[in-house]
Amino acid sequence: MFQHILVPLDGSHLAEAALPVAAQLSKKLGSSVTLLHVIEKNAPEEIHGDRHLTNPDEACAYLEQIAEKYFDPEIRVETHVHTQEVENVPQSIVEHTSELAPDLIVMCTHGAGGIRKWFVGSIAQRVIGQGKMPILLVQPDEYGAAPPVRFARFMVALDGDKEHERALRGAAYLAQATPARLHLLTVIPTMGTLTGQRAATGKLLPTATQAMLEYNEETAITFLQRHLDELRSQGLEVEAEVRRGDPAHMIIESAEGNGDDLIVLGTHGKAGMNAFWAGSVAPKIVGHTHLAILLVPAI
Repeated sequence: MFQHILVPLDGSHLAEAALPVAAQLSKKLGSSVTLLHVIEKNAPEEIHGDRHLTNPDEACAYLEQIAEKYFDPEIRVETHVHTQEVENVPQSIVEHTSELAPDLIVMCTHGAGGIRKWFVGSIAQRVIGQGKMPILLVQPDEYGAAPPVRFARFMVALDGDKEHERALRGAAYLAQATPARLHLLTVIPTMGTLTGQRAATGKLLPTATQAMLEYNEETAITFLQRHLDELRSQGLEVEAEVRRGDPAHMIIESAEGNGDDLIVLGTHGKAGMNAFWAGSVAPKIVGHTHLAILLVPAI
């Protein structure tokens, strides 16, 4: 797991914010790395304030310089420039995941606001939509600098869905290798934070809905205890908690309050689903914290 890391780069300093994390992980895990640049058709002269790389030879030289600058000599680093101009860069990156066969993509969200929303929606969501590729999102601040990831404490948000437990397995693997302490969290909504169909049901059947939420809190405690016992038997340091409220808000508040440096989320890997994580919680978290986020699709 995570033995081949792909890092898409567009030539901008913002994209390069993902490189220290990729270099750190590759050293800790002994992973190989592929640096990717896709030549864009009719590209603007600048991207995020830097000159856009549209010449294949220049792009190759750039990736070689990046490899030498950021990665230790013992790390196997390959470079790949897609020289045929493409109109849809995000789709090309997705297609390269099949060609290059990485098992983790490390990328930068390219800042806050609309740019970050576009980047995550166009690239990360499309890759997650393939249903198989974990993505580690490194989030720069308003000045373009990404906070360092110490890989010391991982928050793993769980909702009881067995499909999302692959995220926990990925986090446990990283925790063993780095090493890091795991922080498991399950959030049970309150009546006031229910959304969609669940909110409508809450208005029609408030007593039954409240009882169900209380039952969910009780089962969450049992659910987390089972994982605590299993992970501790593997020699991992792990803690767990159940919170009540809006899931995205509680995840961010708990992660930042406990000093976590990585949030691990399971996703359904499909856009447009009205599922608990897909299309609602994960994007809200990406948009409101500068902590690194590992998105692990269910398979």
